[in-house]
Amino acid sequence: MKPIQIEIHGVTSKSSEEICAALLDTERWSDFGGYSILPGIKHAHFEIRTPEVIGSRIIVQNTDGSAHIEEIVEWDPAKKVVLKFQAFTPPLKDIASHFIETWEFERSNTETHTKRSMSMYPNHLFGWLILLPISRLMKKAFEQNAKQFS
Repeated sequence: MKPIQIEIHGVTSKSSEEICAALLDTERWSDFGGYSILPGIKHAHFEIRTPEVIGSRIIVQNTDGSAHIEEIVEWDPAKKVVLKFQAFTPPLKDIASHFIETWEFERSNTETHTKRSMSMYPNHLFGWLILLPISRLMKKAFEQNAKQFS
């Protein structure tokens, strides 16, 4: 089944390396407040933290009691970071197999241009229909969260 995709663009004075350092600071993950009925993050911590970062796994507890694991599958702080959201608890477990979040960076003079995207992979047509409005909320949550990186 075709994934549902969202994307936002931004510009910040922070370097991509500073943004990536913030991504690894799980104490800051609770700054992601969600949007409307989309839950935020209550707590996150490393289950596994590898020296090369790729393969690191972060357990995420959401404000609605649900949880999932985020695995870092690509790590190039100058250009691109990719995380795979998986091992969802209900209700998302019954709706989606996984999400892929990608951060892409391009430096120009004193600014970093960012592209943050997410692909949501539904389990079935019903899941796709439920994920469609959720994707709109996620995009709004990304836009709010982007203010922390500006």
